[in-house]
Amino acid sequence: MLQRPLENEYPEYYVPYVNLVSDGDLLPILKENLDATIALFEGISEEDGHFRYAPGKWSIKEVLVHMTDTERIMAYRLLRIGRGDQTPLAGFSENDYINGSQFNQLPIKNIIEDFIAVRKSTITLIQNMPEEAWIRKGFANDKEITTRAIAYIILGHAIHHCNIINERYLSVLK
Repeated sequence: MLQRPLENEYPEYYVPYVNLVSDGDLLPILKENLDATIALFEGISEEDGHFRYAPGKWSIKEVLVHMTDTERIMAYRLLRIGRGDQTPLAGFSENDYINGSQFNQLPIKNIIEDFIAVRKSTITLIQNMPEEAWIRKGFANDKEITTRAIAYIILGHAIHHCNIINERYLSVLK
């Protein structure tokens, strides 16, 4: 079972994400979160997918695109650091990724399918990571981080955004 990372294994700005992950075996929790995320977004109509709870905020579809892009990038970091690659990894601008996406032209169903594919890939990556890889350290965005911290951040980030969808978007739409 993958152990929860210590706070010195990741930058402080990830603490809220890691804290959202409940104790227990991470793989079943990742799978449960996948099911919950699918259920959440499948309940959103195409029209509501364009809803923004305030001017300048992302639409529901943009939030899901962001969740998917971030998980894809973080899984890549997990792979590189977990395999012992010591090459520093660059940061990324989440807004650049949203601006470079074609979410408006895609049905929400397609965006959900992309998230599912990425999450399933993340799960197999974590399942097949050797035990000794979890405490390996690397640098991403000029900050030191461990492989196991990245796994927890991936899940915590998804939980964070699902909470926001429920609290700031769906509460207004209902």
